[in-house]
Amino acid sequence: MLQIFCDPSELAMAAETGMLVLSDERAHHIRDVLRMKPGEELLAKAGGDGEGEYDPREYRFAIESADRDEVILMLRTVREHDTELPVKVSLYQALPKADKMELIVQKAVELGVCEIVPVESSRCIVKLDDNKKEKRRERWQSIAESAASQCGRAFVPAVRSPMRIAAAFAEAEKNADVCVIPYELQEPGSTGHLLKGLAPGTRIAVFIGPEGGFEAGEIEKAKEHGIEPVSLGRRILRTETAGLAFLSFLVWLYEVE
Repeated sequence: MLQIFCDPSELAMAAETGMLVLSDERAHHIRDVLRMKPGEELLAKAGGDGEGEYDPREYRFAIESADRDEVILMLRTVREHDTELPVKVSLYQALPKADKMELIVQKAVELGVCEIVPVESSRCIVKLDDNKKEKRRERWQSIAESAASQCGRAFVPAVRSPMRIAAAFAEAEKNADVCVIPYELQEPGSTGHLLKGLAPGTRIAVFIGPEGGFEAGEIEKAKEHGIEPVSLGRRILRTETAGLAFLSFLVWLYEVE
């Protein structure tokens, strides 16, 4: 079923009036792209930024009418439906080659990431000027929004502008409660110890290297900022796999096990 994101004020008004009127890109998508008809249903959630409290409720609407100017939706039901990981994960992803970042953004959103921060590290092959950075960020944010809608997230994770690795280390040290950096030379066994049994709301920062991994000096710099090297197993994972493996581990710990 289609899910759209709304401003919290829109849903608050819909809860009072029983009706939601759309006249923007969402209306175009419903009417002209999907060609949905009166009587068909869709879901709406209050899109936020992942900070502080969010509205986990799911609003179910039925299409009343769809004309050139607007789509009118009638509220059917409201129910609690929390789809978020209890821990908040910031993925600091070193910029990969080609279009790998699009896959990483899409799948990381599906697996529950809270935000994605592209990082410029020493071995990154991709170099972006300021204009390209913003265009890429807008593209990645659009992918995040589509993925969040498809998988039923309570909000759209933010994809931020790329930043240098040193600034990323300092930011994570300041803002996160647990900071880790998967490293192929780290002995297995430490990952579960760091990540099991964390309190709801704990902020986790994870750093994923580019093709070729992080330089040894970057690992040492990470340690100086309190960022713990961890293992993701006995095999060396590609950059587009490592972050997803880490998030999958958290899904297992906090939603499956």
